[in-house]
Amino acid sequence: MADDEAKKAKQAEIDRKRAEVRKRMEEASKAKKAKKGFMTPERKKKLRLLLRKKAAEELKKEQERKAAERRRIIEERCGKPKNTDDANEAELQTICQMYWHRIYNLEGDKYELERAISIRKMEEYYDRMYVCEGQKWDLEHEVRKRDYEIADLNSQVNDLRGKFVKPTLKKVSKYENKFAKLQKKAAEFNFRNQLKVVKKKEFTLEEEDKEKKPDWSKGKPGDQKEPETPATPAPAAPAKA
Repeated sequence: MADDEAKKAKQAEIDRKRAEVRKRMEEASKAKKAKKGFMTPERKKKLRLLLRKKAAEELKKEQERKAAERRRIIEERCGKPKNTDDANEAELQTICQMYWHRIYNLEGDKYELERAISIRKMEEYYDRMYVCEGQKWDLEHEVRKRDYEIADLNSQVNDLRGKFVKPTLKKVSKYENKFAKLQKKAAEFNFRNQLKVVKKKEFTLEEEDKEKKPDWSKGKPGDQKEPETPATPAPAAPAKA
C-alpha cells in the first residue's frame, strides 16, 4: 500500500510539472504571436515615413547650422561689408588701404601656416624613414646572424658525420685571365721601348772609329794610274800700247 501511494504521489508530481511546462510554453507562444502581429505593414510604412521625415529635419538643421557658422567666420575674418555707395573719395581710399593691409597680413599668416605644415610633413617623413631604415638594418642583421648560425650548424653536422663539403668556388672566365696577361706583356714591351739607348765610347779604339775601305775597292796592283802632271798655262799675249 505504501508503495502504491508513493508511486501515485510521484506520478502526480510529474504530471504537475508537465502541466507547468506546457502552460509556460503556451504563454510564450502567445506572447510571441502577439509581438509578431504588432508591426503590421501599415505601421511599418508609417514608421519609415516618420524616420525619413525626422532625418530630413535633422539634415536641414545641420545645414542651417553650418551656414550660420560660415557666415559668422566670414564676418569675423573679413568684417562687415562697408557702405561704398555714399562714400566719398577719401573714405574709399581709407577702405581700400584697410583692405590692403588686411590682405597683406592674411597672406603672411597663410605663408607661415603653409611653411609650418610643410616642415611638419618633412619631419614626419624623415622620422618615418629613420624608423624604416632602423627596422631594415635590424632585419638584415638578424638574417645575417641566422645565416651564420645555419652555416655553423651545417659545419658541425658535417664534422660529426665525417664528411667534407667542398666549398663553392667562384667561376672565373679564362678569357679575362688571358686578356690580363696580354695587357701585362704589352705594358712590359712599352716600357722597354721607352728606354733611352745610350752609346758609350769610353772603351773604343781610335783605329776602330776610322772608316776602313774594303780591299775590293782598291783595285788590282797593275791598274794603278800614274799621277797626271798639271798642265802649264800658256803665256799671255803682250798688251798693245
